[in-house]
Amino acid sequence: MMHLLEVESLSTLIQSGTRNVRAVDGVSFHIARGETFALLGESGCGKSMTALSLMRLLPPGGRLISGSVRLDGNDLVALPEVAMRGVRGARMAMIFQEPMSSLNPVLSVSRQIAEVLITHQHLANDELRQKQHTLLQAVGIPDAARVLESYPHQLSGGMKQRVMIAIALACEPDLLIADEPTTALDVTIQAQVLALLRSLQAEKGMGMLFITHDLGVVSEVAQRVAVMYAGEIVEMATRDEFFQRPRHPYSQKLFDSLPRKSKRNEILAVISGNVPRLDQVFNGCRFAARCDQAFDLCHKQAPQWLAGEGGSGVRCHLYGSDTTQRQQAPVTTAAKQEPLGHAESTASQPMLQVEQLKVHFPIRKGFWQRTVGSVKAVDGVSLHIAPGRTLALVGESGCGKTTVGKGLLQLIPISAGSVQFVGEELTCLSPQALRARRGKFQIIFQDPFSSLDPRMTVMEILEEGMRVLGINESQRQTHVDQLLNEVGLSSDSKLRYPHEFSGGQRQRIAIARALAVKPQLIVCDEPTSALDVSVQAQILNLLRGLQASHQLSYLFITHNISVVEYLAHDVAVMYLGRIVESGPVETVLGNPKHPYTQALLSAVPSTDAADGRTIIRLQGEMPSPANPPSGCHFHPRCPHAMPKCAQQYPAQTVFDLGHVAHCHLFADSI
Repeated sequence: MMHLLEVESLSTLIQSGTRNVRAVDGVSFHIARGETFALLGESGCGKSMTALSLMRLLPPGGRLISGSVRLDGNDLVALPEVAMRGVRGARMAMIFQEPMSSLNPVLSVSRQIAEVLITHQHLANDELRQKQHTLLQAVGIPDAARVLESYPHQLSGGMKQRVMIAIALACEPDLLIADEPTTALDVTIQAQVLALLRSLQAEKGMGMLFITHDLGVVSEVAQRVAVMYAGEIVEMATRDEFFQRPRHPYSQKLFDSLPRKSKRNEILAVISGNVPRLDQVFNGCRFAARCDQAFDLCHKQAPQWLAGEGGSGVRCHLYGSDTTQRQQAPVTTAAKQEPLGHAESTASQPMLQVEQLKVHFPIRKGFWQRTVGSVKAVDGVSLHIAPGRTLALVGESGCGKTTVGKGLLQLIPISAGSVQFVGEELTCLSPQALRARRGKFQIIFQDPFSSLDPRMTVMEILEEGMRVLGINESQRQTHVDQLLNEVGLSSDSKLRYPHEFSGGQRQRIAIARALAVKPQLIVCDEPTSALDVSVQAQILNLLRGLQASHQLSYLFITHNISVVEYLAHDVAVMYLGRIVESGPVETVLGNPKHPYTQALLSAVPSTDAADGRTIIRLQGEMPSPANPPSGCHFHPRCPHAMPKCAQQYPAQTVFDLGHVAHCHLFADSI
């Protein structure tokens, strides 16, 4: 049987100075038409490099040294570059991991979508414009006309990712390579995008290579799963087999690292150490140094691929024929999961108190750039965070979560409202006075690529804040090594530049930078969205440990509900610039009141295929903050909307235990 894609013994070498990095080492798999094949693994293990090898988009110094890549029987490795250009975008398309670095910053969204449509489908004028609108609407972007004329820097992280998806789907390719396609998306848009991909597969027979670290997404979309580690595939199985019984110790560790509600008072299991450097010769199993089931043979001899039924298999000595050494060898055990209670604040006042925060951006038109309206990104948000507590802020991309974080830290001008930090009003401080207090509150930005200076080494990035605070050089050096170790990077990383790291590794550098000046409050803007589950567990443990020991407060902006369940004390649900429901995590997530919160939670992907949940499909699109609906902003999409919902904004309804919601459904019931 001929498959859509057949990859055999693919190996990719990247030459960097005197180093020869074997980023992909003998990888083989196949994808059938209409099938989704998921590729899992830690940052730096070779997943993205495998995808780039298939597309022949290798970085400088990279080359394919062996193997074949056949698309419908045609070997892409043998094609000249001119012919390969006709394949990319038309028959084989890719959604890249980092939209900010993949989109051209000097071209509008319209120009970038038009490029692929003109090149491969020769569309022009009205037909081209209609196709652009259809693509943006299909991936859930509101106000498509405005977004088409926008530039990448004017869009949120989730909006940029959706633009990338629209470009990749423009020509309805036979094979779609999706490198973390839903990482920056909230769960409702994620569900919409996944449904879109599934419908295209059913209609066009499109195959998909789905690279992700989200096991819940894999459970929903994949038919087969492969786990990659240090350039090799170490396990392959059908979805059901993989989730019921992962075989490789590395796969088992990935499941143990998942944050869950049941682990709320425990330290998450982590995989010690880091992915090994790929510029070395391996004598044994590449995972042996981090495996708590390793025995002598694992360190001396590389395990062979043990094929099973239906294309499944595993690369591990635990399943080999030589059991003598395994029975005699000592087996290390995983670290004991000690209870980790949430710190409870005893302070009489909150560390951060925000009242009626508004951030409106003017809309200017014409030669004189007169103001003709405003984008109400944040429209009357109130929240408070006590010392040692975490408030999670969740909601769809574009609803204003990141703007709230930047506004309360005074990184962007606010239009109205009060922001008090430890009783001091920040909005009234002079720039000099505000600068002197910057060390007390920090932010971890969503996009680590654009927030790290590409001309500075990691050491210079981490030292920058400490140097401003007057810390001497020897203390800075020691602290830098400690920070890198805490976030899971080796000490020799400090002499490298941001472009030399994977996306997940860059995010760890950004987290280390925020921790460098020992702040009291950290705004965490999707700090784990670019991380695989094992490193995510390490970062969550780190944040929890620092909070317990230093009474740190966090505003945790995220779309990962499982992280909210594990880490946060309180949660606020935001929709179109306003908070619609808030309260303790257990209460809000266990008994959501607002219809939007209910829809949000129903769309959360689960690793349990038999959880019985029903996804609430929201009708229509999220309105534009430049023209929000009257009354309740959610009423055009709400399945329970009443006439008065369109006429007036609902007052706050208070439930038990500080649980509040803004919804007319409960106006007369409490």
